[in-house]
Amino acid sequence: MKIGIVCYPTFGGSGVVATELGMALAQRGHQVYFITYKQPVRLDFLSANIHFHEVFVEEYPLFHFQPYELALSSKIVEVVRLHNLEILHVHYAIPHAYAAYMAKQMLKEIGIDIKVVTTLHGTDITLVGSHPNYKTAVEFSINNSDVVTTVSESLRKDTLRLFNITKHIDVIHNFIDFEKYPEIHSEECQRHTIANENERIITHVSNLRPVKRVADVITIFYKIQKEIPSRLLLVGEGPDRENIEHQAKELGILDKVLFLGNSNEVNKLLCYSDLFLLPSETESFGLAALEAMAARTPVISTNSGGLPEVNIQGVTGFLSNVGDTDDMAKNGIYILEDLNRLQEFKQNALQQAKKFGIENVLPSYMAVYKGILNNCC
Repeated sequence: MKIGIVCYPTFGGSGVVATELGMALAQRGHQVYFITYKQPVRLDFLSANIHFHEVFVEEYPLFHFQPYELALSSKIVEVVRLHNLEILHVHYAIPHAYAAYMAKQMLKEIGIDIKVVTTLHGTDITLVGSHPNYKTAVEFSINNSDVVTTVSESLRKDTLRLFNITKHIDVIHNFIDFEKYPEIHSEECQRHTIANENERIITHVSNLRPVKRVADVITIFYKIQKEIPSRLLLVGEGPDRENIEHQAKELGILDKVLFLGNSNEVNKLLCYSDLFLLPSETESFGLAALEAMAARTPVISTNSGGLPEVNIQGVTGFLSNVGDTDDMAKNGIYILEDLNRLQEFKQNALQQAKKFGIENVLPSYMAVYKGILNNCC
């Protein structure tokens, strides 16, 4: 098959999933064409089956904001025509599903019927899409896609609640490529470079936006380290970084927090970790939690969105109400204070993550692709 993938090329979950999906499809012999404004950050797989087409937005003084949607839809038309794409898989409703619809209409004018699969990832629905300025366009784009999927049952329900949707929505969970999470032996994972022998290592990975509630991460860690000697690894960059640095300094724990910035090697960083914190306001699925679990790291998270579909209460970690940092700290201490208990949670986390292995999820996407192609012929 020849499949076009439109996504945000950033460290966010939707871009990561789209890129990993494209690489997996290419490894299985399909031709994959990424169409976006720069090379996706996770696109580290060289293959004759992977192609990247950059969307350029020309500067024009008439526009206060440059019209990316127009440039994207035009580039989609160009790539579909030039390479005879069969399927366009767009990740995120705004602006990708909208641009895909426009491209589909332009292509119909020249006798090409490109099939569009739209995958909804979360904030495109719960934050952006539900805004009055965007709601009509998002609703229209979803209803005019050939197939619509969401990454969790929770997000499917949110989409149906927030919009008047006439399309059937399939749930296809996010996934992990376990080839990128090999069993790391103790000599490879040199914990002594991060922490002392008696210290536990706690990790958080995100884009440090307000919805991630990173201030709660600092608060939870502060409470845990008073009982359990610990270090905190913060992976990612975002608007809340400066605030949480000040917070850590005021609490007197700045020397125990390592700010590591963005990384393409989260899987390697997680080998150090004993506990993962994800106190988000909402998570449509919780890919960061799944990545942690794939690296044998139990998770302390909120119970919002799709997180209960990933993190199992009392088995792979614990779930608490949003903002309940006392409960999250208490549960973290419970896991970390006993080495045997910690090892049991680690093993449980790995076993749960294996249910989301790419070999279990990819067939669902393949079934979607084959279904819409067979129906059109």
